[in-house]
Amino acid sequence: MTSAQTEGLIAMLTVFAIFVLLILPSVIGIVHDKRVDRQIRKAREYRTAHGVTRTV
Repeated sequence: MTSAQTEGLIAMLTVFAIFVLLILPSVIGIVHDKRVDRQIRKAREYRTAHGVTRTV
């Protein structure tokens, strides 16, 4: 492997790492939102199944 190839590989890996760092917060937010939505759905299903109508 020549030095030019090594430099190209390092540059590609650097760009990929920056890309991952930019995308990671969005992915974490999406996963968090889906978890909250699932919890809300389960709570709503529980309330309708058990006849709970009063909110706190």
